Amino acid sequence: MTLPAPSTPSPAVTLSARGLSRRFGAHTAVDSIDLELRRGEVLGFLGPNGAGKTTSMQMLTGNLAPTTGAVSICGVDLLETPVAAKAHIGYLPETPPLYRELNVREYLDLVARLHRVPKARRRAAVDKAQARCGLSDVSRKLIGTLSKGYQQRVGIAQAIVHEPDVIILDEPTVGLDPNQIRDIRALIRELGGTHSIILSTHILPEVEAICDRVQIMHHGKLVYSDTITALKQFHSRRVLLVGLNHPPAMHELAAIPGVTHAEPAGENLFRVHIAAGTDPTDRIVALAAERQWGLHQIAPEQTNLEDVFVNLTTQDGGNTA
Repeated sequence: MTLPAPSTPSPAVTLSARGLSRRFGAHTAVDSIDLELRRGEVLGFLGPNGAGKTTSMQMLTGNLAPTTGAVSICGVDLLETPVAAKAHIGYLPETPPLYRELNVREYLDLVARLHRVPKARRRAAVDKAQARCGLSDVSRKLIGTLSKGYQQRVGIAQAIVHEPDVIILDEPTVGLDPNQIRDIRALIRELGGTHSIILSTHILPEVEAICDRVQIMHHGKLVYSDTITALKQFHSRRVLLVGLNHPPAMHELAAIPGVTHAEPAGENLFRVHIAAGTDPTDRIVALAAERQWGLHQIAPEQTNLEDVFVNLTTQDGGNTA
């Protein structure tokens, strides 16, 4: 049976998942998550080990059936018509699916055939994937003789050889040196211009450098979904750095309405945690003047993605999203 090559769809949404869950016996690995991906978007998919990321990606790619929920790829239902839906997907799992006894060109040609790339376009498709991933010089080498970094490049090449609309990459820079990581980041940004990409990684600076939006999982649930900028602001809104020359006891700061607790952050500097939806800044300023605390600084704490990730994926932090 020969299927027509997938055409580029007009809808902006390339992937949509609703109420996606997966249970293994009594254990719920993924608990009713929603996910939407738009063309030209790079989504960072984060979470600690065991959060449910890999299980989610296996369901999104049709490699694992969900217990409940639905997935559509470019408007094609993945459960009802999996072959047609998968034609729009490129997937690099955590362990690349490589045939070590083949050389790079043989392997990519095989993958292109499996994805039903027309014979007339197959050589050009393989050449393009090799060039994008820096593999042209090792095209005739056996995959089993390549370094781990080059094998990872081959894994990425097999995910893009058929020009899919949705590319899902699970830890794509594992085993690469800093120069290779830079090249792969540039490649992902390039692909993100016309494709939709889901990037799962533990390298948080990579997410900040590449991604437009981020979703964080914890204990099988999504605990955050927004842009990188909004993610940083999410945490900074909840912590104030307060400088006081004549500070009161910590319990006095903690007693201010809207403050959950306070802790030292340096000499005459305090980290004041505030409840969601509150802003005790004016009250702190008023009390500092009234009680002569010598206020010399008050501002949201500057944070990075690592701080936010830890805050959201600790037992308490995950419940505050």
